[in-house]
Amino acid sequence: MTRRGILRNICALLLGALLPLCGAPAFEASNSVGGIWVFSGAPPFPGLRMMQIAVKAGRATGTLTTDWYGPMPMHDLCIRGKAASFGIHNGNPRLPMKTWMTTLQGKHQMRVVGDIWEEHVDLLARRGTARDAARLRFQVQPLPAPARLGPDALAPTPPMGWSSWNRFAEKIDDPTVRRMADLMVSTGLRDAGYLYVNIDDGWQGKRDARGVLQPNPKFPDMKALAEYVHSRGLKLGLYSSPGPRSCAGFEGSYGHVEMDAQTWASWGIDYVKYDLCSGEGIFRTPAEVQAAYLAMGQALRRTGRPIVYSLCQYGRDRVGSWGRDVGGHLWRTTGDISDDYTTMARLGFERNGDPADAGPGGWNDPDMLEVGNGGMTAGEYRTHMSLWAILAAPLLMGHDLQAMTPETFALLANPEVIAIDQDPKGIQGRRVRKDGAVEVWSRPLADGSAVLALFNRGEVEASVRFEAADAGLARFLSLRDVWARRAWEPATGTATLPPHGVLLLRAAGPRG
Repeated sequence: MTRRGILRNICALLLGALLPLCGAPAFEASNSVGGIWVFSGAPPFPGLRMMQIAVKAGRATGTLTTDWYGPMPMHDLCIRGKAASFGIHNGNPRLPMKTWMTTLQGKHQMRVVGDIWEEHVDLLARRGTARDAARLRFQVQPLPAPARLGPDALAPTPPMGWSSWNRFAEKIDDPTVRRMADLMVSTGLRDAGYLYVNIDDGWQGKRDARGVLQPNPKFPDMKALAEYVHSRGLKLGLYSSPGPRSCAGFEGSYGHVEMDAQTWASWGIDYVKYDLCSGEGIFRTPAEVQAAYLAMGQALRRTGRPIVYSLCQYGRDRVGSWGRDVGGHLWRTTGDISDDYTTMARLGFERNGDPADAGPGGWNDPDMLEVGNGGMTAGEYRTHMSLWAILAAPLLMGHDLQAMTPETFALLANPEVIAIDQDPKGIQGRRVRKDGAVEVWSRPLADGSAVLALFNRGEVEASVRFEAADAGLARFLSLRDVWARRAWEPATGTATLPPHGVLLLRAAGPRG
């Protein structure tokens, strides 16, 4: 035997001495951690139902069943007499597992301690029966076979509108939505192109005896609300999840996909955002996630109503390469935005999706706008709008329109910036070059002109040179400062940018 083989055997013996009962213990059902354990009085998140531990063919296995994530497999289950430890994914196998511990308390109680996301669990479970297991079993729903949905002519340009989450989170109600719709009209935002009024998480109530999802008391009549929004020349959007629970803990669409799609269509809904949330723990492979989004895409198509479908699964698994196939019109390329320059810049500059995936009918979505929420300077918000426009990103406002300043309106409603974002050719802009904190981006437009965006991501003033070739042109015939809405004079290739600043130019000239 080689020296390496001897050392391997010694390590195995030492490990066996340290963990003599891990992995394959034999236990008696009445005096061990094995069997069925039932939780009562567990908090809503993650909604612990039961725990099951068994030994088959000398191997210990187990699951922890929850309302949010269904049956969660135990990883590295290790049993030592009357105690056990195991790892649980936080509904997201991309994050490190959390270690859970169980300790037998007499013959019929088990103390269970662990963490899931930010929630600490310390509960007693009682020994259960096969009847309990049948009653508490999570009903796993079938997924559709792979299929490809064709284009439906919706979202020929990136959707524009307003969404409730960034400002109101789950504290949203019918009167607020009506006020936002009224203000979109009276301020001129509707006429500037912002058409969708999207209710994010927090509108959902309970399901009735037939399983039909009802809005919560803050939304007494969703169909009447849709009719009101439509009467203002706007469209109404809603939010759900392919999992059992939304991110804020409200009812998801798991097990009710077809029914929910038909319900929303009957209300007159025009836009659905589908947020993975608790679906992370149920759909554990890229193929399963894709199938879950396909299920809703098919259900929305079967309603016969034109509904824009927004996929929110945080840019994983190259979603842009299959988003259209499942019926999607836009797909998130990243996690959530927040109202600070660092986060906005990271998402917009670095997490903006593959430009090859974007175009009429399907758009990379680096998340909603924070303009007007107060966490950035006017210059930083100008960078935010410029970057989203050159990316051909959806423009979904997220501020309180009741508190909108003239400066915020000017940022959001600049017609030349909107025209760039909504250019019918639909080509997503790209970074041309990067020199330290300075970046040059370009985007060709349908009329033959091009956009040239100069960004200073640094903390000090910076000078940047640019030339026609940066915009794909042989030479400049004209340059227009889009934010100032006037010709760039003098027409030279040098600009000085403040910290976190931008110069957004529309350039005309022959193609290079």
